[in-house]
Amino acid sequence: MTSCEDDALALAAVAALTGQLALAPKPGLPDPRDLDARSTRREHDSLRWSAKALAPGLAAMAASARRTGEPSPALRAELGAIGRCTEHSVGLAGGGHKGALWALGLLVAATALDPRAKAREIAATARRIAAFNDKGAPRRPSRGSTISAKYGAPGARGEARAGFPHVRRALEALTTARRAGATENEARLDALLTVMSTLQDTELLYDTGPLGLRHVQAGARGVLEAGGTSTKAGAEALVALDADLHDRGWSPRGSAGLLAGALFLDTLGTAPR
Repeated sequence: MTSCEDDALALAAVAALTGQLALAPKPGLPDPRDLDARSTRREHDSLRWSAKALAPGLAAMAASARRTGEPSPALRAELGAIGRCTEHSVGLAGGGHKGALWALGLLVAATALDPRAKAREIAATARRIAAFNDKGAPRRPSRGSTISAKYGAPGARGEARAGFPHVRRALEALTTARRAGATENEARLDALLTVMSTLQDTELLYDTGPLGLRHVQAGARGVLEAGGTSTKAGAEALVALDADLHDRGWSPRGSAGLLAGALFLDTLGTAPR
C-alpha cells in the first residue's frame, strides 16, 4: 500500500513529464503546436493522457523503496517488476514514455529512500540501485541494448549507472538560464538543448545512425552557442533546428525523458542553490 508521501512523489514525477510535454518549440519532439495539426494531434494527446497512467506505478516504486530502506538487489528486482507492469498499463493508455519511466522510476525510488537529499545525492542513490542486475528482466536483448552494443553508447542503463549526468547538467542549465533572466519556458528549452548537445541517444542512433546523432547534437550546440533560446539569434537557431528535425522525421526522445527527470528534481527543490 502506498502512502500520501509516495503518491505525492508520483504526482510530482507525472507533473514533470507533462511539464516537459507542454514546452514549445521542442526540436523534433511533440509539443502543444501539434494540437493544431491533425496529423500529429493524436500523438501529443496520447502522450499527455498516457503520462497520467504512470502515477500508480511510480507510487508503488516509491513505496517499495521506502519499505526496503536501502539500494539492494531485492529493491532493483521489485522496481523492474513494477516497471514492466507499468509499461503494460501505459501501453493500454496510448503508449510512450518508456525512457522517462526508467529515469523517473529510479529517481522517485531514490528520493523515497531519503526525501531530504539534494539532487546530486539522489542521483548517486539512483546509481547504486541501477548497479544491481534485474534478475527478472527478459533475457532477449532490447533495441536499446542492441544499439548500445553496436555503437558503444551508454544507453539508458549506462546513464543511470553513471548517476544521471545529463539530468544533473539539465539542472545546472536551468539554474544558469534563470539567473540570466530567461523565462521558465526558455530555461527549460535551454536545459533540453543541453541534454541533446551531448547525449548519445540510442533512439536517434537506431533511426539515423551516428551521422544523424552528430547532426542533432551539433544543432543543439548551435542554439546554445548563439546565446540560448532567450536571445534573438538563439531563438532563430531553435526555429531552424526544429524545422530541420521535423522535416527529417528525427526525434530526440531520450533527451525528453531525461529533461523530465531534471524537472522532477527541480520541482522538489532538491537542486543545490
